[in-house]
Amino acid sequence: MVALCLLACPLAHAAGVRVEIRGVDEELRANVLAYLSFERYKKGGADLNADTIERLHNRVEREVQSALRPFGYYEPQVESSVSDLGHGEWRVTININPGKPVLVAHIDVRVDGSGENDPLFQRILRHLPLHDGERLNHTAYESIKTDLQRTAATYGYLDARLIRNELVVDPPNRKANIALELDTGERYYFGATSIRQNVISDALVRRYIRYHEGDAFDLTQVLRTQFALDDSQYFSNLEVLPGDPDRSTHIVPVNIHADPSRRHRYSFGAGYATDTGPRGTFGFEDRRLNSRGHSFSVEVQAAQVTKYSLQTRYNVPIGDPAVEKLTLGGTVEQRQLADVTTRTLSAGPSITEVTGSWQHVWLLTGMRTTGEDLNGSRTDRLLVPGADLASVPKGYLGEALFEHPFFAELRGSHAALGSDANFIQLHVQAERVFRLGRKWHLLLRDEVGASLVSRFSQLPTVFRFFAGGDNSVRGFAYNDLSPTEAVCTRSPTGQFLRNPDGSCQAIAQYIKVGGKDVITGTVEVIRDLPKNFGIAAFFDYGNAFDSFAQLARKCSPAAAQQQVCTSLQYSVGIGLRVRLPVMTLGVDIAEPLSEQCSPATQGSPASCRRPGPRLHINFSPKL
Repeated sequence: MVALCLLACPLAHAAGVRVEIRGVDEELRANVLAYLSFERYKKGGADLNADTIERLHNRVEREVQSALRPFGYYEPQVESSVSDLGHGEWRVTININPGKPVLVAHIDVRVDGSGENDPLFQRILRHLPLHDGERLNHTAYESIKTDLQRTAATYGYLDARLIRNELVVDPPNRKANIALELDTGERYYFGATSIRQNVISDALVRRYIRYHEGDAFDLTQVLRTQFALDDSQYFSNLEVLPGDPDRSTHIVPVNIHADPSRRHRYSFGAGYATDTGPRGTFGFEDRRLNSRGHSFSVEVQAAQVTKYSLQTRYNVPIGDPAVEKLTLGGTVEQRQLADVTTRTLSAGPSITEVTGSWQHVWLLTGMRTTGEDLNGSRTDRLLVPGADLASVPKGYLGEALFEHPFFAELRGSHAALGSDANFIQLHVQAERVFRLGRKWHLLLRDEVGASLVSRFSQLPTVFRFFAGGDNSVRGFAYNDLSPTEAVCTRSPTGQFLRNPDGSCQAIAQYIKVGGKDVITGTVEVIRDLPKNFGIAAFFDYGNAFDSFAQLARKCSPAAAQQQVCTSLQYSVGIGLRVRLPVMTLGVDIAEPLSEQCSPATQGSPASCRRPGPRLHINFSPKL
């Protein structure tokens, strides 16, 4: 409350002097404060006596006039007074009537030379920040000049110069005329690129270059080449610099110089999230096995959910090596998915390509996976072809992406490939952040997954869907939302007691085994706070289930027991966001709005209950 009052208060406080400015909006007030000697003295911490106060007071009118002139107010009326509050405290009151502003009578901005019809300059001319009849703004005028000159220097018009640069102000008549004219001269083109390095083959280095000899010079493509080579992690002390332009041929050569980076990289990490619990990671990477740029990596991770995971990757640059590669990968892992423990061994190749704003990954994975629960275990041997499609930002250069606005994966397997299961599965995720104002944001997230399989038991556990957790339906535990499966009571010898048709004579309990389909979503509003903090309010919904036909708004305990219906689960909550240099810490408290129903077992009747609030802690690149 105190912070809000200070933000809303028109007083600027500092030791010794309080300055009160009236009659102007916040933008003008801020500029007046920047010009006032009173403010500079306060920030310097100097003691102010009566003589100094009088001397600074004599400057007020002149300083206010200078502060308002850039905004088109050339004849403001200024009244100021100083009050001695005692004990070395002073109050300065400034009343400002800015008067009528100077208006732009005529603005004429032209581009001549070879770049006259270039869309880059035409875009500037179509979107000028000043127009005839508008209030004069010196900052907008300077921005037009800066945009013209920067565009010329960036896109190859290296001889460009302003041949007219006029701002004529007539304060008595409150009008101003602006005339700007840029002569672009001839455009320059890329010349030859010289390379000095002994890390990888020069042929591979040239495949990272974002421009071609003979193209129109574009400094942004030189920078993108620098970024692409940096991201390759082959080099240190990398420089990609334009050479001296040849004024007669209008050619700009480019020089690339680089030293080798450290070949081997070791990484250690520890973390915590309410989904995974404590976790630790160890990684090793050989960044360049040979001059063709091949690399190899190993990562070992252990956590509460992922009991252990060993992943290896052998990467071969292909096509455009900044964004495309062939990967031979292998994974050995054990995971706890609700009430099912899975052990998976997988290996196979994948090809990553980027076309426009889309990344495609084509993969073929051979795997052996075992799912084990209280009803026993099942082992599947599968050959799974698949494809991933993800949106990537403009100018993407292969850097690691923390999130995708759109991501879809398609997987499938069939007995014709020698697999033990026949299925096809589509999983789509989408996320978008909308700016609602200077400090307000709206985050929308949706997820849909669907599986086509003749019998649910044929779908291996590693391909089943679960919901609930930090990045799903908060208010419910990780993987807590899932279809259930009955566990029969046992005989004294340990055998399951079943009827002739295979059903249980009596049900000891139900376990969560995952579903064929899933729907989840989030609506979240974030408010920025000072000091890299933020607060959020959110609404989550979703569930995992075995058929979209079962999805219903209401689902009684009896119907749930027979697995004939499923209802979406809902939760709301609030959270704190702490923005760190490379990620955001989220601390959320979520309250479920819907009840979870438990079917009847031998020891208890069917019942429904609403879980209590849950704490969720996670790190993410999101807002």
